Amino acid sequence: MNIAVFSVTENGRQLSLRVAEALSAEHRVSRYCFHKHTDDNSAVFWNMGSMVGRLFERSDAFIFVCACGIAVRAAAPYLGSKPDDPAIIVMDDCGRFVIPVLSGHIGGANNLAETIAEALGSTAVITTSDDEAGGFSLERFAAANDLIIYNERAAKELTSAVRGDDKIGFFSSYRHGGMPEEFTEFSVCRTGICIDKDASQKPFDITVNLVPKNIVLGIRCKSGASRELIKETVSDIIGNIDIRRVREAAVLSGQDENKALTECFSELGIPLKTVTAQELEGASQQLSEPHSQCESIALMCSGGKLIISETGSEDISAAVCEAPVYIDFERQG
Repeated sequence: MNIAVFSVTENGRQLSLRVAEALSAEHRVSRYCFHKHTDDNSAVFWNMGSMVGRLFERSDAFIFVCACGIAVRAAAPYLGSKPDDPAIIVMDDCGRFVIPVLSGHIGGANNLAETIAEALGSTAVITTSDDEAGGFSLERFAAANDLIIYNERAAKELTSAVRGDDKIGFFSSYRHGGMPEEFTEFSVCRTGICIDKDASQKPFDITVNLVPKNIVLGIRCKSGASRELIKETVSDIIGNIDIRRVREAAVLSGQDENKALTECFSELGIPLKTVTAQELEGASQQLSEPHSQCESIALMCSGGKLIISETGSEDISAAVCEAPVYIDFERQG
């Protein structure tokens, strides 16, 4: 995750350092400090709202060490829809409480808050009702299995059906396990979940479509390619595949130093992975037939099947693979 940590006071600055240390092993953390209380390892801001706006599209999470009202006002103008908004967490500058304010399940704010609280000896204040009730949570289930929720209105009706002890229908094109007793694959149900790459399927009167985020791109890019050309080429290659389904893109070591490439995928919110020549050679030897560089990279990183062969231009080309999916109801988000 790309995480931006904002602080306003001196106590907040010191706490933001501890937060960054706690999260930097698994996430890319950047610190932003108010100009009166800053240090050499942070960026400076004068207006929090403006800085949040600049970072909003390329950040997966915001952690605000300040009053909750300040954080809400800074983020509010940029909020969109529930599936797309980043995780937002607020902490008091004494480090007593860590509060997920937005995107608790889908954006991972609840888990992130618990991680921070454990590292800092704070208390995570989880307020989402599904956590309190201890029952099935669609958002938690989708986040844990890397699934995209396509229809929020149906999702709300499904949540109501779960709370009303109604039987919930379930259809999946993928292997699955651990299904709780409130779900059924064999009865006629008014409300249900459909997991498939085609979000237009409606096996139930009220269908919540969940689509796996399991697309992996293998990329080859020359240093002269512009950010606009890279984005346009990727869009053309994946065609009708929803860009939100792309789990990661991967390039050969050295190409990740291409600024236009890294900026493009940062804007798209897609992690860019680096593969060494040695890793690629070893993986290529395991393939049953020869493949291009992009195809080999995509196959290696996905562990799945090639669905779009390498295509593009001399400057930028890509291949697309689909990683295998296993749906586990017991997996925790």
